[in-house]
Amino acid sequence: MSRFLNKNRPPVYCPGCTHEKITKGLDKALTDLNLPANQTVIVSDIGCSGLFDTFFNTHALHGIHGRALTYATGLKLADPDLNVIVTMGDGGLIIGGTHVLAACRRNLDLTLIILNNFNFGMTGGQYSVTTPTEAVVGSEFLNQAEIPLDICTIAQSAGATYVDRCSGYDADLSGKICKAIEHHGFSIIETLGICTGRYTKKNPLTPASLDQMIKEFPEPSGRIEKNQRPEYGDRYRELAKEKTIFPEAATIEKKIHLGNYQHQEVVILGSAGMRIVTAGDIVGHAGLCAGMNVSIKNDHNVTVLRGPSVSEIIISPDKIDYPGIESPCVVLALSDEGVQRRNKIFASLKPDTFVLKEKKVSIPQTHGEIVEIDFRKLKIKKQDWAIASLGVMAKKEKAVNKEMLIHALKFCFNKNRYLTAMETIEKIFNA
Repeated sequence: MSRFLNKNRPPVYCPGCTHEKITKGLDKALTDLNLPANQTVIVSDIGCSGLFDTFFNTHALHGIHGRALTYATGLKLADPDLNVIVTMGDGGLIIGGTHVLAACRRNLDLTLIILNNFNFGMTGGQYSVTTPTEAVVGSEFLNQAEIPLDICTIAQSAGATYVDRCSGYDADLSGKICKAIEHHGFSIIETLGICTGRYTKKNPLTPASLDQMIKEFPEPSGRIEKNQRPEYGDRYRELAKEKTIFPEAATIEKKIHLGNYQHQEVVILGSAGMRIVTAGDIVGHAGLCAGMNVSIKNDHNVTVLRGPSVSEIIISPDKIDYPGIESPCVVLALSDEGVQRRNKIFASLKPDTFVLKEKKVSIPQTHGEIVEIDFRKLKIKKQDWAIASLGVMAKKEKAVNKEMLIHALKFCFNKNRYLTAMETIEKIFNA
C-alpha cells in the first residue's frame, strides 16, 4: 500500500507516459526500504520529471533546469542523515551536465534517477542529448548531426560508484531503485521511458523496443568496483577533523575617532588598468578604520584588461541595508569609458556633490560642484590616477580625510607600495 504518494496531488501525466510507472516504482521502493518521510528529500528538476516533488509526502526542493544536483549536494552535506533522491530528465541531464560529472567524481551519497524519454517533452518535443540519430523530433534535423549520449558509460568514466539502467516497465523497477538508494555513495539509475505526448507521435516505441535498446547498450553492472572509494561526506568530515590550524579572521580595528560623520556615497568611474577596484577597497578600508559600516560594489568587463571599471562605496555610521548608490556625495570621473557606464547619475547630482573630473574626460551636464584636475601636468601616471584622486578627496575632506586614507593605505599595501602611493598623495597635497 502506498505510504509516500500524496493523495491530494496524484500523479498527472499524459496517458501512457512511463513517468507514472516510475513514480509508483519510487513510491514502492521508499515503502519497501521503510525510510522515514521526515528524513527523505526529493529534489526535482524542470520538465515532466520536475513534477515528482509534488507527488510525494516527503521534504522536497524544486530547482531550476539542470541544477537539481547542486541543491541536493548542499542538503546532504548540511544533514548527512537525509535520504536525498534527485529526479532529472534527459533535458536537465545535459543542461546540468557538469554537475552530473562533478557528482560522479565527488561520490556524495545521493541517488539520481534519470527519466530518459529521448526528448524535451514538456517544451515541444525538441531533441535532447539522448535522442536517437534517426528519430523525428520537433527541432528539424539537428539530432541527425549528432550521436546520442550514453550517460551510464560516461558516469562510470567520471567515477560514479553505482550505475544501473532499466526500462520504466521493468518488473523489478522498485527493487533496482532500492539498490541504488541503499548504495552508500553516488548512484545513478537511468530509466528508459515512452513520451506519448510528443515523441511517440512520430517515433514508434514500445516496452519491447525499450528492452531491445537496453540489450544493445553496454551493460552497467550496478556497483562499479573499480570506482569504489570513501563516500564524499564521510571523507570530508574526516579531513575536517584533522585540521586544527585555521587562518585568523581579518579584523580592522577602529583607529580614528570622527565627530558627526554623515552617510557618504562615493562613485569612482575609470577604465581597466587604472586600479579602480583597488581605490574602492582603499576608500572602504578608510571607513572601516574609522569604525564605520561599509559596502562596496564593483563593475568591470569580464575581460578585465580592457573596458570600463567602476567602484561604488558607501560609508555610514548606520547599518547599510541597501548597497545601491542613490545620492553620491563624491564622483571621481577618471575616464570616458567609466563615465559612459554610469552617465545617468550626473543629471540627478545635487549642488553639493563633489565631482572630480580629469581634464580630458567629458561628463554630462550636472548640478554637482565640478573640480577639474590635470594629472598629466602633475606628472602622475595613468595607473595612479585613482590613488591620486583619493588624495584630492582627503585634501578636501570629502568622505575621507588624510588620516583615514593613510591608515587604509597601510592596511591594503605592503611597505614598498605604501611608500609609492604616499609619494603620489603628497604630490596632490603639495599641488
